[in-house]
Amino acid sequence: MRSIRPLLAATGLVAALALTATACGGGDEDKAAGKPAASTPAGDEAGREIPADLADRLKEHGVDPEKWKDGEWKNWEKDKWLRSAKDFVNPVIEDLWKPERMKTAKSPTKTLAAGDISGDQNVTDPEPRPVRAEPEKTPYTDHAAPVGKVFFDSPEGSMVCSATVIKDPKNPGKSNLVWTAGHCVHAGAGGGWYRNIMFAPAYNNTGKSSADLQNAQPQEIAPYGQYWADWVATSNEWISDGGPTGGDGAAYDYSVMHVTPENGGKSLEETVGAALDVDFDAPEASSIGSLGAWGYPAAPPYDGLIMHKCVDNAGRLSIAPGTPTMWRIGCSMTGGSSGGGWFAAGPDGKSVLVSNTSIGPVTSGWLAGPRLGEGAEQLYTMMSDKFAGE
Repeated sequence: MRSIRPLLAATGLVAALALTATACGGGDEDKAAGKPAASTPAGDEAGREIPADLADRLKEHGVDPEKWKDGEWKNWEKDKWLRSAKDFVNPVIEDLWKPERMKTAKSPTKTLAAGDISGDQNVTDPEPRPVRAEPEKTPYTDHAAPVGKVFFDSPEGSMVCSATVIKDPKNPGKSNLVWTAGHCVHAGAGGGWYRNIMFAPAYNNTGKSSADLQNAQPQEIAPYGQYWADWVATSNEWISDGGPTGGDGAAYDYSVMHVTPENGGKSLEETVGAALDVDFDAPEASSIGSLGAWGYPAAPPYDGLIMHKCVDNAGRLSIAPGTPTMWRIGCSMTGGSSGGGWFAAGPDGKSVLVSNTSIGPVTSGWLAGPRLGEGAEQLYTMMSDKFAGE
């Protein structure tokens, strides 16, 4: 495959992501992280009063706001599982995501499977050679500050994905937008919106092991604090066609979240000190050259605690007739890296987000992500417009 741009070495893309980050304070982060929970996660009954607008939305669906905060969110009966785009609701339950609860959350491994790719339209490139994921340098706040972990609750329990802080055109320098995969926020055709969705940028900042995290300071676990999704959008195609192995919705498996700090404070971009542009008109695979994928792989042999990255030449993957061709790279990352950003060098040499991890084979030799086109751009613009000036 001929590449117009030179192949970026892993260190080159790392340098492009080594964006200046603001210093972290201790007060709010300490409160956000709290103390380790017992074996049964604590915090379900704690939390601030649910805002009136969120309470009203819950009531519209026959849910008592106080019962929701006290554990009714664990009710996954079909008539209680909100599904449509307009029905998203995610009130903050303060201190729910304690360090131990975050550490034991699982990867959505069913969604990170190859699925049926027999719908190839004769445009799929040869399977890439496996690329071993490399651990990111620590502290993450110095090398990949905009990358973090998404935590959420599903019928199967607490889950994790990866995500990236992105710029907000209507709130320059003060973005609260985060890019991730659709399957990290919504179950697709078989369900509805996941619950208690929270983003922790630069999670486990110094790359501590599970044993060392037992005594880690809160600012090491969540150096910038916890940011809850107060509104989320994903594609209609993912909602209608997404499945446990991606399905026909995989090519549209992307999402934009608007977040708010659990304990108040500055915007996400101001706190992290960086956010990435999104490119919805990236070149074809034969021209884009290298793509780098960042995330927190959590399925074996990984444990979800360490940020990793892969850099490889881009290829094409077609999964179903009538759906856009996806990008594919060699990478050994597993479930938990889902939703993590894919970055390319923009015209000015700075990294821009062009995709996110969506699917990969059980053998963990490659990853595929959607091409971000007009539909993704409309979703992004809608989210920016919704929170303009806030």
